[in-house]
Parts: sequence; C-alpha cells; structure tokens
Amino acid sequence: MDNFWEHLQNLTDAQSIISLGFYFLLIVVFAETGLFFGFFLPGDYLLFMSGLLCSTGRFDISIYTLVLSLIGAGILGNFTGYWFGYRAGPSLFSKNNSFFFKRHYVELAEEFYAKHGGMALVLGRFFPIIRTFAPIFAGIVKLDLKKFTIYNIIGSVAWVNTFTLAGYFLGRRYPQLKDYMEYIVIGLIIITTIPLIFAFLKRKLQRRQNVNELK
Repeated sequence: MDNFWEHLQNLTDAQSIISLGFYFLLIVVFAETGLFFGFFLPGDYLLFMSGLLCSTGRFDISIYTLVLSLIGAGILGNFTGYWFGYRAGPSLFSKNNSFFFKRHYVELAEEFYAKHGGMALVLGRFFPIIRTFAPIFAGIVKLDLKKFTIYNIIGSVAWVNTFTLAGYFLGRRYPQLKDYMEYIVIGLIIITTIPLIFAFLKRKLQRRQNVNELK
C-alpha cells in the first residue's frame, strides 16, 4: 500500500510533472487518443493538472499555447488511430490479448460506436479506453475521412478545453488546490471510470441473458 501511494504521489506531484515537461504532456495526449497501447495513460487528470499548474505559474507556458498544442496532439492522435484501424481492419478482433492490447476494448468501442455513431468520437473523448479505441474502430469501419475529421476536431477541442480550462480557472480562483492533487486525481479517476464499469456490467448481463435464451 505504501508503494501505491508513493507511485501515486510521484505521478501527481507538480514538480514531477514540470520536470517531465510540456512535450511529455503532448506525447501522453497523442498516445492515449490513438495508439492502442495508450489506453492506460492518465489523459484527463494530466490535462486538468496542466491547466492548474499553468494558472499558478508553476508551468511556464501561456494557457493559449498549452490549449492549442494539446488540441493539436489530440487531433493527430485520433488520425493515427484511424489510420491504424483502417490498415489493420477486422483482423484486430482476432488479435490475441496482451498487456498492450485488449480485444474486448475494441468490442466495447464497437458497441459505443454502434450506439452513438460518429458522435462516439466526440463523446468518447471523455471516457478512458473509449478515447483510445473509438478512432481505431472508426478506421476499421472506414468512416468517411471528412466526417471523421470534423468529429475529431470537435472532440479534441471539447475534451482539452473542458479539463484544461477547468484546471486553469479553478487554479486562479483557488490557488491552494495544488496542495490537494492526490484527492483531485482520485476524484477524476472515479468520475471517468464509473460509466465504463456500468458498460462492462451491462455487457456481461446481456451476454448472460443471451446464453440463457439459447439454452
């Protein structure tokens, strides 16, 4: 347990984030929004923390440069995911599970996409895992590139502005928030994970019902 808190504190400590730097944030956002092995990266709270640190002057970059750069990284990440899905196609559904790839995450993105259509690329930005695999699945089904581009831009703008500006304006109003980063991180993880837990449970119940109907 002590090791868990030690790793968590290192990951959420302002000085640690600053030492990793601006380009680290861009790499995280790029990877989590399009590379299938980036599903575990903590995009939401890093966006929030970057805005918070920017507001307190601990992150030496303007909020305009920060937001625009993060939006660009998110857009490029989705294009990369789309290209990967377009090239790999349905073969991803037969790929064996590993630490860096989970087939059921693609299936979850498929269900989310089937329910919301192209808007899954916008709404999915706000959910871990879906954020990574929605553009990949859009590539698998070969969504029209023009439509994909529109949803991609809208989704990246909405996601980055929501978390980064929330951190920025809260940080300006309540500078003491930087002393409670561990609690903020845990809260964000819980908020963004609950919908996924419900989605997994719903899928299991539906599969169980389908099995019982076949008996």
